[in-house]
Amino acid sequence: MKAAWAIAAVAAAASWWTVACGSDGAMDLLLVNGRVVDGTGNPWSYRDVGVRGDRIAFVGNAAVSGITARETLDVRGLVVTPGFLDVHSHANLDTPEGRAALPLLSQGITTVVLGVDGGGENDVAGAFDRYRRNGIAVNAVRYVGHAAARRAVLGLSDRAPTEAEMEQMKSYVARGMDEGAAGFSTGLYYAPGTFATTEEVIELARVAAPYGGVYDTHDRDLGVAYKGVGYLASIREGIRIAEQAGLPAIFSHFNAQGPANYGRAPEGARLLDEARARGVNVMAGQHVYDASGCSLVACALPRWAAEGGEEAMKTRLDDPEVRSRLTVEIAEMVDLVGGPDKLRFTDRRPELFSRTLGDVARGWGLSVPEAVMRILAADNASVINHDIYDGNNTDFLARQEWMMTCTDGGTPVFGDGLVHPRTYGAFPRKLRDFVFDRGVVSLPFAIRGMTSLAAGFLGLPKRGWIAEGYYADVTVFDEARIADRATYEDPHRYSEGIVHVLVNGELAWRDGEATGVLAGRPLPRESVSRNAPATP
Repeated sequence: MKAAWAIAAVAAAASWWTVACGSDGAMDLLLVNGRVVDGTGNPWSYRDVGVRGDRIAFVGNAAVSGITARETLDVRGLVVTPGFLDVHSHANLDTPEGRAALPLLSQGITTVVLGVDGGGENDVAGAFDRYRRNGIAVNAVRYVGHAAARRAVLGLSDRAPTEAEMEQMKSYVARGMDEGAAGFSTGLYYAPGTFATTEEVIELARVAAPYGGVYDTHDRDLGVAYKGVGYLASIREGIRIAEQAGLPAIFSHFNAQGPANYGRAPEGARLLDEARARGVNVMAGQHVYDASGCSLVACALPRWAAEGGEEAMKTRLDDPEVRSRLTVEIAEMVDLVGGPDKLRFTDRRPELFSRTLGDVARGWGLSVPEAVMRILAADNASVINHDIYDGNNTDFLARQEWMMTCTDGGTPVFGDGLVHPRTYGAFPRKLRDFVFDRGVVSLPFAIRGMTSLAAGFLGLPKRGWIAEGYYADVTVFDEARIADRATYEDPHRYSEGIVHVLVNGELAWRDGEATGVLAGRPLPRESVSRNAPATP
């Protein structure tokens, strides 16, 4: 029996090799003389990488093995890794800019995870159909979201669902999972997610569990939620949801926010380590900047004042009694995030653009709460919250074995207004600063978190490693030049040092420039196997 199995396995391997490489053994593309960091955490080694179709078909010494190719790229002096996986992205792949994904490709990113913060709508099949029809430059994974389900059933009401409404929300989540969502996401810091009880989230998360889905959370209180549950209680809640619902969990941009929580990252990390020790598969994504991106409503307006949506909020702002209460609470909220001079507007309104909230209030001769209410009476505004993250916290978290990497950025029109520089520079910044300049983590460790750790957690089969038979999502970069160039003042600057990027075997980025090839694919959950081997 064993001999028969072995013969069958050899025959299958030979059959695959014939399909992948052709009878002449020729590759479509051969990368030679590169320093390969394979994504497993192992040290780099000099190896050649051959690609045939959408797969890696050879890893080794091409000259010794007699491997030839239709095209050969000499990547001597460069680092060859699996394509990077962005585990928390706000990219919009339905716009021309989003489809081209230049801010992503220029960072070496080949796969993005969308529908985060609870916002993933349940028409997952429709989104995937559009991606196939119109073309996308990177691969896409999608979640179905708690906030989207709540809006569809309850709007922005601050109340518990009825039994019938809960069934409607469960059906909403089930449809998304049926159509290929990789899991269930929440944004419990934001309305309407913040209006939900822990038990409501657990019940909805249980819908995703039988599908093999994951639980992704922007948890309730990273440290600056007004009258929130607190930094550690919020982490405990996220772990409890995953544990009781039976899902693996990932905490979005995991860190302790606000000056009051500088130095507290080890406390939060200890909770994840304790959960992992008792068998809960819980991990996190890292945001590598000291500033976050948010909206003025989210960081300066109490959640009760946002209940019911924009028109209800504006009506409240006209009520003198409400304004009196908000004068106190807005001031307290702004202090939590570091004060009005730490909030810089990226909003395009000329009276706000690139100015801090403090500058705006002083210019108008108003108190900070009055300025906030005046701005919100017209419309919500986007802001960058500076110095909300502590560098010591960030360094500590980068060294954790369960830490992945994310941009938390979108796909903007190049040069159109201010955006957070993370949109253009997160992954190169981590490599330049955390690996090569300061040695916070090693190169193999950092690449593992950007590739195989994320692919394995999400259950993406045959992705995240440089290994024969794996999809040819490959990033090639120059260690000497890799760096982020985007700044808060000048954010629309592509990173440097990414030389080549292959997406499903096609060169989407070549010699430091986009090729225009749209080789990305939607990656529905039905292609996911949670029984993938632990090593390639």
